[in-house]
Amino acid sequence: MASDPIGSFSFVLHSHLPYVIAHGKWPHGMDWLNEAAAETYIPLLDMLNQLSAEGVEPKLTIGITPVLCEQLADETFKREFEDYLDMKIRAAREDEVIFRRYGNEQLANLAVMWQDHYRGIRRSFLETYDRDLVAAFRSLLDRGYLDIVTCGATHGYFPLLSQDISIQAQVKVALRVHERHFRRRPRGIWLPECAYRPRYEWRPPVESRLGNKPYLRKGVDEFLSENGLDFFFVDSATLKGGKAIGVYVDRFEALKRLWAQYEKEFRPREEEVEKSPYEVYLVSSSPEAKRPVAVFTRDPRTGLQVWSGEWGYPGDGWYLEFHKKHFPGGHRYWRVTSAKSDLADKQVYEPARVVERLEENSSHFVWLVETILEEHRQQTGREGILVAPFDAELFGHWWFEGPRFMKLVLRKCQQNGRVRVTTCSEELDRRQPVEVISLPEGSWGEGGYHFIWLNEDTVWTWRHIYDDELRMIEMVQGLPWRADPRLKLVLEQAARELLLLQASDWQFLISTFAARDYAEVRFQEHHEAFNRIGDLAEKIGRGEEPGSAEWQYFEDCRQRDSLFPDLDLEWWERLEYPPS
Repeated sequence: MASDPIGSFSFVLHSHLPYVIAHGKWPHGMDWLNEAAAETYIPLLDMLNQLSAEGVEPKLTIGITPVLCEQLADETFKREFEDYLDMKIRAAREDEVIFRRYGNEQLANLAVMWQDHYRGIRRSFLETYDRDLVAAFRSLLDRGYLDIVTCGATHGYFPLLSQDISIQAQVKVALRVHERHFRRRPRGIWLPECAYRPRYEWRPPVESRLGNKPYLRKGVDEFLSENGLDFFFVDSATLKGGKAIGVYVDRFEALKRLWAQYEKEFRPREEEVEKSPYEVYLVSSSPEAKRPVAVFTRDPRTGLQVWSGEWGYPGDGWYLEFHKKHFPGGHRYWRVTSAKSDLADKQVYEPARVVERLEENSSHFVWLVETILEEHRQQTGREGILVAPFDAELFGHWWFEGPRFMKLVLRKCQQNGRVRVTTCSEELDRRQPVEVISLPEGSWGEGGYHFIWLNEDTVWTWRHIYDDELRMIEMVQGLPWRADPRLKLVLEQAARELLLLQASDWQFLISTFAARDYAEVRFQEHHEAFNRIGDLAEKIGRGEEPGSAEWQYFEDCRQRDSLFPDLDLEWWERLEYPPS
């Protein structure tokens, strides 16, 4: 390591999936979790442990959402994941037989590649990690390689939730889950969709039982401060203004159409030149003397190199094509060829050619990081911190070669010595920022605002969420659950259903058309479950005895949605530190 690095660099990965256990399998449901574990989580764990074995310190900041932690630790996932891997190996074997029968040796060799790949994943899962991926991540945390941050309990979209108590509950559940799985409190949080809202008089954006009068809301930063969290992340447009790049539009045609409608009325904020994404600031939107919270900002230039469908590395013609699959097994045998070529025109994948592309792309990325940090040092005289946040599933799932790319980047940064590879907690301790700023409302969606999650196709979901948020608070405040263990158990399940209802995934999937029917059904299931369980709670509260069918429905929901065993109803009873 050079004695005087030009600055610091941190990959930040956000790992999240909605709760899918007992909610379908294929094409939407459990196989999402199986795919993510096989294609992203285990390859990332393998990559980090391989670097450690080489003597390279693989420093990385990673967010693992509470709802994902609960699923990875669930025995149902562990059992089904083994079956899934066996199925993938068997399908690749069957593909090989068919390809050889028709004399296609190139495809047959790729089928062998997939057999070897999934056998390796299976070996890592069973032998290296002993079926416990959460413990594997915790081991890297304990060794000082990872900084694991948390997120909202179910990835609820904080700025659009109507009750401060709902945000409070999302944060407190998250801290409880993180401590249980990782045996320490997190220092940072990835706000769901990087969505932030300061304190102000907020008006509900849709009609519901709330009415439309504005009322004072706490800033998102206040919940973090009150619960001992030290930092979060924002998009560069949230910090500085200007046009947000957006991270999803390139990958979903439906979002391109939505954005075209929204853009007619959207006006980006004027860019503020004095704020830099390569500095760490403190944020406070509270007039009270609350401890401000640090904010790290996404670097737009390195983000474009990985996220952009047109400019990004994953669009290189030699990398594995994501969309074209061979059925029934679902293995992929073709390369990107060209970002604009039809699926019918995709050429056969050539693994040997990928090595050269990875070498070139990783070297370019390291050069870009060094160039940006050198520019910042020359302009300011200070070391900068370049934060490169991505959805973890981009590496391995969307971009098959992504974990190998990241491995090369981390290794080259350490070998070059010009950049300090770090975690966000380490960098915060090193810098100890003192400048306090204010931030506007925003997210890392296209345009930097909420349109992906609140639009004409999703407005109906928010009406239900707002009504159910109010009902949950009224039940916890009005029913004698402390004196009745059965009532307490029922209300706890109602809280789980409300948390699952609040997941931002449902609006995202509806807007992208990626799994619209599934998302709409899931949303309605949790809305119905919350209200039927609420009816049960109120009947008990009136001193009436529910019928056997009502109890059976409750037990079925309790078995199906069995996450968050240690939530506390007091989080819905009163708001800590209400705004004044």
